[in-house]
Amino acid sequence: MNHTVFFRGAGAGVERPTVFHPSGPRALGLSAPPRRPVRTAVSCALLVAALGAGSVACSADDRALSAEPYDAADQIAFNGPAGDSGKADPDKPLEITTRGSEGRITDVTAVDATGRYLAGELAADGRRWHSTSPLAAEAHYTVRVSTEDEDGAPGRKMLSFDTGKPTAKKRLDVTFGPKAGEYGVGQPVTAELSVPVKDKASRAVVERALKVDSTPAVEGAWHWVDDKELHYRPKEYWPADAAVQAHANLAGIKIGDRLWGGNAKPLSLTTGDRVVAVTDAAAHSMRVYRNDEEIKQIPVTTGKPGFETRNGVKVVLGKEYFVRMRGTSIGISEGSADSYDLPVYYATRVTWSGEYVHAAPWSTGSQGSANVSHGCTGMSTANAEWFFKNFRAGDIVKVENSGGDTMAPFGNGFGDWNLDWEKWRTGSALLGGTPDGPPPADRARLRPESA
Repeated sequence: MNHTVFFRGAGAGVERPTVFHPSGPRALGLSAPPRRPVRTAVSCALLVAALGAGSVACSADDRALSAEPYDAADQIAFNGPAGDSGKADPDKPLEITTRGSEGRITDVTAVDATGRYLAGELAADGRRWHSTSPLAAEAHYTVRVSTEDEDGAPGRKMLSFDTGKPTAKKRLDVTFGPKAGEYGVGQPVTAELSVPVKDKASRAVVERALKVDSTPAVEGAWHWVDDKELHYRPKEYWPADAAVQAHANLAGIKIGDRLWGGNAKPLSLTTGDRVVAVTDAAAHSMRVYRNDEEIKQIPVTTGKPGFETRNGVKVVLGKEYFVRMRGTSIGISEGSADSYDLPVYYATRVTWSGEYVHAAPWSTGSQGSANVSHGCTGMSTANAEWFFKNFRAGDIVKVENSGGDTMAPFGNGFGDWNLDWEKWRTGSALLGGTPDGPPPADRARLRPESA
């Protein structure tokens, strides 16, 4: 049985896949097959025990007792080019095998010049290792191969090679969003792909290369919204005052048939205070919290019957000091009883279809006592100005106890938080169907260092 272990390379910021032979560290809980007896080392040890440490010397060429590994160049072969003879085909997997009947491979580590590690599998008998993730095109790889001979003495060989150009010109670029800046704790990170990706295996290649890190660190996951868009969010809201970075290790990686990874500009953003507004539509009241402390209570009016405000969590999309609102924009016939055409100030947008938190001086008599709007959350001009100044893009606006539908997760703004964590993870090409918990790269930090 092959055992694959993943961990994040120190300083590299990327997943490092490594494959261990079952005779590897027992701290991993892997069973070890019987090994050949280390004849020279055992016999010498018995002599020392029998005759006394000062009465016998071991042979100087006893490699099993040496801390320095021997050169394993004659013990292994690989399918890459030798010297300056050419470049490896990035469409083909890397393969390393043993020569002859004695000795075996114990570990292989392959990394390119950008710090990306190549995943692979080692056969149970240690005779063959092959890559299981795609090679990058036009990249330089360094490979460290560890072996042991028939007596158990360790060997090592360093290999290097370059890969050629991809056979196809079709390239997938990634654009991260939103723009760099400070946001509220509900802001998802987005990734727009230049080419649609439908195949699950290809999606896994893309998702594995898209990285989001935060300080402080939190558990999070990507979710495929459609063939060209992914969203990333934590299990809970981002911490306040966090630093978030998104980047891709996709350049030159084969994604699928005739499709290769292209460019992606890194993204950095920060979060401010945890600012959350909770509106109880039945009580006609909004409570505002900063870092979990209530700082203001505002009388409001929400959507009347037939125009109920959406329930659920919404994320502030932006702010507009002045908006002209017309009933025709939401399907109300001009001149009908529900028709309107109003100048609106201090408008904080929460959906693309036109739901705002805004000043509504015409309904102050109903604010705190009745729902009379066409779906927006209305309040006095003074309260709307305060809300406008204290909320930013990414802050949370939650509505409860409205007769409206629940905010859709996607397509009308950021309703991402209306999916619970279990459902969110099902949208990942890597985590869907796996047990909840840290991803493989984080679990692998427990991997012991090899001797």
